[in-house]
Amino acid sequence: MPDPMAIASGISAVGALASALQLRRRAIRAEAEIELLQAELAAERHAASHDPLTGLPNRRAFFRLAATLLTDSAGQPLVAVVLDLDDFKQVNDRYGHAAGDQVLVSVAQRLATFAGDNLVARLGGDEFAGLLAPPTPDRRWIETATRRLCDALAPPIPLGARSIQVTASVGLAPVHCPTQLTDALCRADAAMYEAKTLGSARPPRQLLAEC
Repeated sequence: MPDPMAIASGISAVGALASALQLRRRAIRAEAEIELLQAELAAERHAASHDPLTGLPNRRAFFRLAATLLTDSAGQPLVAVVLDLDDFKQVNDRYGHAAGDQVLVSVAQRLATFAGDNLVARLGGDEFAGLLAPPTPDRRWIETATRRLCDALAPPIPLGARSIQVTASVGLAPVHCPTQLTDALCRADAAMYEAKTLGSARPPRQLLAEC
């Protein structure tokens, strides 16, 4: 005849095991929900600080990250870069907005490759900006970097069965501390627009802002 105490002990053990398994399943579900929420939060943060088309930091993130870089650079001069594609509206008008988007994505990728670990961002439309850390921010380095940047953008961009070539106007200005960032970007922007007025007679289109 079965021992009632043994039966009760077995039932209790099975119940404890079932409870433990249920708790484990709940813990696994809770961990999965937490991971999902963390991933959603990270995605929301990324979306809030990055351009959805190119994946580069957006305007707001650029100013925040640039200020941090300038604060952490211990007074080492950096160079602000502003870049604007020439006659970009004609790309949209002639080939369509999907082609225009592909051009922007390609330009963003080439700019990011050129900049390496340096900060680059899409400010909006066909305007990009960057903050470069040169060995020495002298005129020779800046002019060489500008030529290399324009060369990096020069190869034709494939668009299905065709390809197009874009040029850019570039302005640069040294910046030494966070409080000079806005002023440096304004000077780089002014230099970029002055370069744009030069037209195609001066390839690559670039101008150095006066320090």
